[in-house]
Amino acid sequence: MNFYFFASPATFFRLAGAMAPMFFVLAAISGAVGLYLGLVVAPTDAQQGEVYRVIFIHVPAAWMSMFIYFVMACYGGMTLAFNTRLAAMMARALAPTGAMFTFVALWTGAFWGRPTWGAYWVWDARLTSELVLLFLYGGFIALANAFEDPRRGDRAAALLALIGVVNLPIIYFSVQWWNTLHQGSSVSFKGTSMHVTMLWGMLLMAFSFWMYAAGAALVRCRTLILDRERRTRWVRALS
Repeated sequence: MNFYFFASPATFFRLAGAMAPMFFVLAAISGAVGLYLGLVVAPTDAQQGEVYRVIFIHVPAAWMSMFIYFVMACYGGMTLAFNTRLAAMMARALAPTGAMFTFVALWTGAFWGRPTWGAYWVWDARLTSELVLLFLYGGFIALANAFEDPRRGDRAAALLALIGVVNLPIIYFSVQWWNTLHQGSSVSFKGTSMHVTMLWGMLLMAFSFWMYAAGAALVRCRTLILDRERRTRWVRALS
């Protein structure tokens, strides 16, 4: 398969239009099943009671906040290395969804923290580094739109995205590097002690968020393509 063929905005525009609905359908189905398993089927936690069920939103959102930033930074690196228009547009398209998931992770974490820690917010290492990630998303979006020439904004935002990658291992390893209130990872390469129903519910929600992020990014990228390529013949032919 010639992947350079899909690097053309005109070709990718049509491909994204065909794929985005499939991602949204997968997101809806997996999200419905995941919520059913997590909120209805999964047993009550022996220590935290019913409040632990926020994990089915909080943890997948936190995973996606970091994963989307990593993918966005990869697109930023491609922008700087190869000066590819499509990579820059995909990085821009991913940023709002990544910021949304970061906010959801912080918001649900606050509601989880109140009954377990006694406070909605503490300056815990993981919470603080996740807040920094939200600021990085906001800075990327602001910097990308701060220039009249979009290509200059692409390069500036790509550089910020690459610098911000250093925050991702801080978020992940913060509970190991510092004495924090935040609990350790529920799932790791070493395995998990979670009930199988809890695990499947959380993994399905993570898959749902992943599919939603992909669909939203494709839709947003199509809008960016139309805006930047509006003077080309193929875009004028669409109207």
